[in-house]
Amino acid sequence: MDGDLIVAMAQLRDAFAQYQGRAVLDGCPHCRGPASVDDHDLFSLSISIGGTVGSRDDLKHLLPLLLERMATATDLDPAIVLGKLSRERWRTWPELERDAVDGYLDAVRRSLLATYPSQVGSFLDPTTFLDAVVAAGENVTRFLDIWDLTLNSAADRHLADTVNRLNFADRRPATLAAWLRRETVRNRLDRAFARDHAMSWADDLARAYDLVRS
Repeated sequence: MDGDLIVAMAQLRDAFAQYQGRAVLDGCPHCRGPASVDDHDLFSLSISIGGTVGSRDDLKHLLPLLLERMATATDLDPAIVLGKLSRERWRTWPELERDAVDGYLDAVRRSLLATYPSQVGSFLDPTTFLDAVVAAGENVTRFLDIWDLTLNSAADRHLADTVNRLNFADRRPATLAAWLRRETVRNRLDRAFARDHAMSWADDLARAYDLVRS
């Protein structure tokens, strides 16, 4: 875990420290009874918490643990965990809590773009991260802005991978597709190819440039 993520995790723990953990969580009276936290692995708890098990406060207590686990291990699904935020309308939470979650998301994004190939725990690559951000109910624009400002070879290669894998005929990723088709991205890929033309990944950069130019 890099320095930015270490700081972000500390801020999360501080922001949600007021929420006390419970050994036994209330369960949905129609489909299950009370649930012991110790009887659940973290993946199954990440699915049920705030839904059939526990309350919003229980989710907030567990959130720093879930987010840290996502950044350090591969056993959680980012879309499932961040989807809890959307359901709980996290943008209505106190400012300190919102800022801590924002800081975490920004730190994960920067870490993913810093190296190639990259993986931050359960976030396999920048595209996986964007999918999870959408699940959280967030607009991806500010994270794309971070990509614009991250000018290194690793971020360029991630950009090429995203272009080469994206189905531009699919209407669902409209925001991402429009962002990728900008002149700024075309010029960036052109410069990246000129810089890395002798490297083994140069063909990926060239193919991506041709796709966004067409």
